[in-house]
Amino acid sequence: MSKRVLLAAPRGYCAGVDRAVIAVEKSLELYGLKTIDATCPLVTKVHNEVKRFADDETEILLIGHNGHEEVEGTAGEAPGKVRVVDGLDEARTIIPTPGKKLVWLTQTTLSVDETMQSVAILKDRFPEIANPPSDDICYATQNRQEAIKAIAPQADLVIVVGSRNSSNSVRLVEVALEYGAKAAYLVDYAAEVKDEWFTGVETIGVTSGASVPEILVSDLLKHLEMHGYHDVQEVKATEETLLFALPKELRADLKAAK
Repeated sequence: MSKRVLLAAPRGYCAGVDRAVIAVEKSLELYGLKTIDATCPLVTKVHNEVKRFADDETEILLIGHNGHEEVEGTAGEAPGKVRVVDGLDEARTIIPTPGKKLVWLTQTTLSVDETMQSVAILKDRFPEIANPPSDDICYATQNRQEAIKAIAPQADLVIVVGSRNSSNSVRLVEVALEYGAKAAYLVDYAAEVKDEWFTGVETIGVTSGASVPEILVSDLLKHLEMHGYHDVQEVKATEETLLFALPKELRADLKAAK
């Protein structure tokens, strides 16, 4: 039996923390401690959109998962002016405030397909609803979903590296199964992979959530190699060229160090 691994590309680490930590930052200032805002720029963009639309007295319908850290942080930018639309049922039943202008925004790590279904329902119910200035879905999330769609039909097994509270990681497992993978599992670390998963498996698809460190994917590939999967083929759905600058505080520290 010829064993191989199909590695979904691009891969890498998209670092970000949510602005729900603002209250913590303020308390740290009391102790004279310095904080660095490492929020993903794509999330920051949505936060800025929320503040701008809120200032314009527009009611914001935020497509996302209730209780998710990003959604809580985004809604916290304009308390009382953001309504969360969690799933297709809520898109069909949500009742906006009468007389308010409407705009839809999204959590950055959602499934593109499912998000656009919610958008279609909202536009059908509220033809006057405004679109965001630009796409809110994280490019890393979207690209990984496209890559796993290409891999899934060829895979006996798909392993996604990511946390169970990561919307985009959970969705990658769902996409793998929807597009033909015979089995798909989500693991935080290579040590969670079970030997019985390899029974009768020739081809394994590997991908990771948008915020997973590269080292965790490398550890999984090493683990698979120990089980005879030496042939690693990288499958690219798109080429990523976007790079984000370090936070200005770190850039200043690096410049001073030089």
